Amino acid sequence: MGFPERFSNLPPYAWPRLRALLDAHAPGGETVNMTIGEPKHPFPEWVGEVLASNLGGFGQYPVNEGAPAHLAAISGWLARRYGVEIGPDRVLTLNGTREGLYNAAMALCPETKDGKQPAVLCPNPFYQVYAVAAVSVGAEPVFVPATDETGHLPEYAALPQDVLDRTTLCYICSPANPQGAVAGRDYWAALIALAEKHDFQILADECYSEIYKGAPPPGILEVAAELGTDPERVVAFHSLSKRSNLPGLRSGFVAGGPETIRRMRQLRAYAGAPLPMPLQAVAARAWGDEAHVEENRALYAEKYALADRILGNVPGYRSPEAGFFLWLPVPDGEAAALKLWTETGVRVLPGAYLGRDAGAGNPGDGYIRVALVAPKDEVARGLTALRACLYEEGT
Repeated sequence: MGFPERFSNLPPYAWPRLRALLDAHAPGGETVNMTIGEPKHPFPEWVGEVLASNLGGFGQYPVNEGAPAHLAAISGWLARRYGVEIGPDRVLTLNGTREGLYNAAMALCPETKDGKQPAVLCPNPFYQVYAVAAVSVGAEPVFVPATDETGHLPEYAALPQDVLDRTTLCYICSPANPQGAVAGRDYWAALIALAEKHDFQILADECYSEIYKGAPPPGILEVAAELGTDPERVVAFHSLSKRSNLPGLRSGFVAGGPETIRRMRQLRAYAGAPLPMPLQAVAARAWGDEAHVEENRALYAEKYALADRILGNVPGYRSPEAGFFLWLPVPDGEAAALKLWTETGVRVLPGAYLGRDAGAGNPGDGYIRVALVAPKDEVARGLTALRACLYEEGT
């Protein structure tokens, strides 16, 4: 069997491209990996205790939609964090949010809209699952630049009316990966109004919502509730990977309207992989505890300050509002990543690997993405080497 034609135009995934670029070359110093957004801070110390006390749960099939205690913990967190009352019928636990972001398109995107091919809007740069989900359901992925000129958030309202009229789903990431930009209340309100006008659903990827400086980023659920928006209009995705330093737990959730969640649960019943019950017990405890989240945020605050101190006067440097990535301007992302690796051993990701040339160039071409997930001393060493290699005169 051949590879389905609709997947033939997808760009290679970022990590194989990075290995092809760098791995044939020896590092120019002690390796500092600043590529992947895999948290390295300690996860909560009670994780092992909760897991051990629930080992018997490995002897049963997991509850498809989520164990009652798990769903209740998520609902409680949404009430505390965003001031919204979301009952268990409006929440589905996920085996990592990538599963949910993909399956949302499978469950929610119609085959046509007014007899035409549906469009799915994606920010550009973007998390690659958005585009793959669109292609998988036969929709047209529409890549909308999120650049410095737009505040690193896509201006979906600027799209042609015929594209907006065909739109069925709109992906948006806030805080944004890779730029760290935050959608404010006005942005959310305008996007909701656009979705109501053109009748599409918003899929809000908010996995970085708990890593921020200053005020907590507003979420789409709270803004929708304030506006009295139809609950089916907005769908929010959250994760414990970044919030609680538990990427290996593979635990997240999706919250939306009752019909949205019913359809996603139905798909999960046939084709999903529910989280094992002992892991759901850990997740329930994590959503109920904020102390470890505050400690985690404080560690990132130290690294924000470190980056500002080391790179603050670099032309074009922009301190992120949230998340744990730096989006650093360079003349050529691939050339910068290769130079940095071969001369210093610091490993970063070319920004172009997260973007797509959709006719106006790839908005990631002139950037590298730098993850601040390692311990502070290692981050300092990496950023210092990066500055000397890429930004100081005579290097």
